[in-house]
Amino acid sequence: MRIFARLEEQGRIVPGQSILVIPTINSHSMNIGKRFWSADNTDINRMFPGYSLGETTQRIAAGVFERINDYRAGIHFTSHYTQGSFAPHVRMMKTGFEDVLKAADFGLPYVYRRDARPYDTTTLNYNWQIWKTKAFSIYSDATDRIDPADALEIVEAVLRFLGKNGILDYAPRGGFLSQLIEGHSMVNVKSNADGFFLRKAAVSERVSQGQLLAQIVDPYLGTLIEEVVSPVEGIVFFHASQPIIYSHTSLFRIIPA
Repeated sequence: MRIFARLEEQGRIVPGQSILVIPTINSHSMNIGKRFWSADNTDINRMFPGYSLGETTQRIAAGVFERINDYRAGIHFTSHYTQGSFAPHVRMMKTGFEDVLKAADFGLPYVYRRDARPYDTTTLNYNWQIWKTKAFSIYSDATDRIDPADALEIVEAVLRFLGKNGILDYAPRGGFLSQLIEGHSMVNVKSNADGFFLRKAAVSERVSQGQLLAQIVDPYLGTLIEEVVSPVEGIVFFHASQPIIYSHTSLFRIIPA
């Protein structure tokens, strides 16, 4: 918010362009430390495009979508259901309206595209695309904690995108030549046992086939239960971060080399 206010004061928003920032649409639940709507534990991001005569979360989604669906680009700072860290990337679903080339304008290391599933049809990203808005979901390393360096990287990516698309008078700096990743190509590494999760590999680290990724330790005896190794050579795209994991939990996702 502060950087956009400063750029606006400097006259750096291109004439005829506008930027709308919505910090959150669920501040009530945030105030009591909940992810979903506190009254009935529903996910507002599964309520789009909304229904103005429906339940509370449907009405909220309808009010938001009515205000935003005429913009030509939409950027969603998102979290994830699985607790963990991601390599910074832009994510989108295959709808026939996704724009991979525009996604590369953020200059993040990866553009991640996956098939849309039936339950995705009520998400903001999906409906934005269907209503002809170029929609991008931004994932970063830290979504459940404050990380100033990570936040600055994502802010710079957004400014880079806005500058390249003629919305801001802003000279893009740095960035990556984004690599397109298809969701079906990712290798998912799961646990076979439950216990303490001792991670040995980090996001964006290149790992070799057979390399130790993590150890799972018995929480009662302190003995080693399982060693999790990489089935392929590649780059760590995601890793779980919870200290205790259950069996068959997704621990790592790897981009195969």
